[in-house]
Amino acid sequence: MTPPAGPTLLAVNVGMPQDVPWEGRTVRTGVWKHPVTGPCRVRRLNLDGDGQGDTAGHGGEQRAVMVYQIDSYRYWQQHLGRDDFEYGQFGENLTVDGLPDDEVCIGDRYRIGDAEFEVTQPRVTCYRVGLRLGVPEMPALLVGHHRPGFYMRVLREGDIAAGDRITKTGEGPGSLTVAEADALLYLPGRDPEALRKAMRIPALSPGWQGSFRDLLTAEGADPEPDAPAWTGFRRLRVDRVVTESATVSSISLADPDGAPLPSARAGQYLTVRVPGTDRPAAVRSYSLSSAPGAPAYRISVKREPGGVVSGRLTGAVRPGDLLDVAAPRGEFVLREGSDPILLISAGIGVTPELAMLHECVERHRDRDVWWIHGARGPREHALSGEAHALLAALPRVHEFVFWSRATAEERRHGHARAGRLTKDTLAALDVPTTADAYLCGPASFTADIEHALTVLGLDPARIHTELFTARAPSTPGLVGQTVRRPHRPPGPAASGPLVTFARSDVATDFPDSAHSVLELAEVCDVPARWSCRTGVCHTCVTPLLAGEVRYSPEPLEPPPDGQVLICCAQPTTDVVLDL
Repeated sequence: MTPPAGPTLLAVNVGMPQDVPWEGRTVRTGVWKHPVTGPCRVRRLNLDGDGQGDTAGHGGEQRAVMVYQIDSYRYWQQHLGRDDFEYGQFGENLTVDGLPDDEVCIGDRYRIGDAEFEVTQPRVTCYRVGLRLGVPEMPALLVGHHRPGFYMRVLREGDIAAGDRITKTGEGPGSLTVAEADALLYLPGRDPEALRKAMRIPALSPGWQGSFRDLLTAEGADPEPDAPAWTGFRRLRVDRVVTESATVSSISLADPDGAPLPSARAGQYLTVRVPGTDRPAAVRSYSLSSAPGAPAYRISVKREPGGVVSGRLTGAVRPGDLLDVAAPRGEFVLREGSDPILLISAGIGVTPELAMLHECVERHRDRDVWWIHGARGPREHALSGEAHALLAALPRVHEFVFWSRATAEERRHGHARAGRLTKDTLAALDVPTTADAYLCGPASFTADIEHALTVLGLDPARIHTELFTARAPSTPGLVGQTVRRPHRPPGPAASGPLVTFARSDVATDFPDSAHSVLELAEVCDVPARWSCRTGVCHTCVTPLLAGEVRYSPEPLEPPPDGQVLICCAQPTTDVVLDL
């Protein structure tokens, strides 16, 4: 009897990025790959003749070569009722006979032709494989059926060709299969010990190492802190209104019956529904400026020129008034540790930083605290007295204040420096590069300072930012996109539940033609974040401030309480989203 031939390379597939029409937009993608004839040169970052349209999610040293198995081809042909598959159909570079996902392990090494490879990670979930196959739910199917395929890095460059034998030259430590690694990231019921085991595998790509590290942190934490203290909106009574500067007023909110309020973390925000401003009532989010554990929540609101909502809050709201308020939310919070803390803000961006400064006084007195703030001058510098008193209570503090439109006498009296807080002035301060940095202010300011800190040597993972406006979208692969101001959808009004995008100041009824909240957001030009568009990767997770949704299709792993997967969510009641 002739022994089995063993794993074999059936096809080498390459393709350069191309622009593909998709749902009225254009996607730049290299997922269309086709077999080559004869030898193909494998290089450290790619195969000759191959390319990726989205290098943030594909390609590079850790994802140089994508592998998929002919056995999975047969499986999907039967499952989908298809007979039109050809090599390269799943976007893979190497179509192989053998090397199943439930046997190949992270760190395994293989020789094919003159080249040698090491397995680094499973395939990342990506909507473009669904685009290639004409099956939008394909990313979820690959994960749910445990057939993702995998990436390899190139250990030795060389030529490969269809028909080459595949020889295993080394085994990865830990015996973590590709299918197991994929399930650890994307499916519920994770074992913390399995996460620790995965992180000890040197060959696992840094991206997946970081994802497992985040999951391990979450698994080891109290499951309750991320859950909102209450669902939807509840009535809170305005307890005090205090003028802080020429343009800023602080509003303290308490329970109408005097009951204690749930604790909020420093840096979190409240979402407020403001009556008398519009129909439906306008919704805005404001960072808490009060100390964690304070008996009342305090928001500090800047009156914007022509701002109806900010004008009402700073000019018309009085003690005793009732406001509808959603529970404190947000991930812009201080991390534990012993390294220095950089609190950097401009203008009204001081509000969450002030709450963090309160926490530093209470819990982080042994850490170096850097307080760096920019304002126009003393009349616009809100909450400066409170900040200065807190800084005086810290033993290891560094304070730098910049006023851009103040007189020399004002600066001398206020202990402020002249000019704006910019990347150049920041560089001159010699901030510690081992610090955890927290930035808040206008979008351009935050982007400039974040870039400056990175250039100075801070780890980007330790730079945390908060914006009061809509967050930057994540739309992998889309090209030629025009940035437009968020707006209501064109055409006649729909009849579905009201969907409010709080950060974008858009409220509109959900149309029957929309399949998900994400589709509605895109019609309204509301910035959103997504990747696989099937809910597997949780990129599209967004805080659900009020209301209820259902999912179609059901996600493989439900989002945490108070969150929603907008790519497959449909509202069943009026909803308010932090978008």
